[in-house]
Amino acid sequence: MNKDRLQAFSDGVLAVIITIMVLEMKSPIGTNLAALEPVIPVFLSYVLSFVYIGIYWNNHHHLLHATQRVNGATLWANLHLLFWLSLVPFTTSWMGENHFDSWPVAVYGIVLLLAGIAYFILTRVLIILHGQGSILATSIGRDRKAKISIAIYALAIPLAFGKPWIAGACYVIVTIIWMTPDRRIERSVAQ
Repeated sequence: MNKDRLQAFSDGVLAVIITIMVLEMKSPIGTNLAALEPVIPVFLSYVLSFVYIGIYWNNHHHLLHATQRVNGATLWANLHLLFWLSLVPFTTSWMGENHFDSWPVAVYGIVLLLAGIAYFILTRVLIILHGQGSILATSIGRDRKAKISIAIYALAIPLAFGKPWIAGACYVIVTIIWMTPDRRIERSVAQ
């Protein structure tokens, strides 16, 4: 099965997710800078989620660039990932509009955790399809970044109930971990 349709579909879904997030942002009432103050939490949650979706898009692109083909299991694993990512606009809006209160921050973390697990599953399905000696398998290796990210999400969710800002900081830490594109796949494919 050709991977191009999977990549085009995923790119389209991620573009729609970003569009929905920006459409959820309402303009402030008033014409001075003070009118922006109430929408700062909404804007911050949007920025965080935009970066997350961008990271997923970037890494998904690299992941599929290193693959030769996909199968039915890949399609389902990819849909599983897109499902969790499609909930990001909802949780982004809820978290921002409620000024990073405990439950919205925790639910945001749950969605990030499940998206992280889904991405990990997608990489495993593709490695099984291509084999342990494939470019994909050797470039991903033990996938420490994914495992560390999942652990940070799992830690941040209960923290959201005591100190939501610490949970938010954990989510930012994960973005910092992933901001630098994973050059292992680029190097492996170039060779």
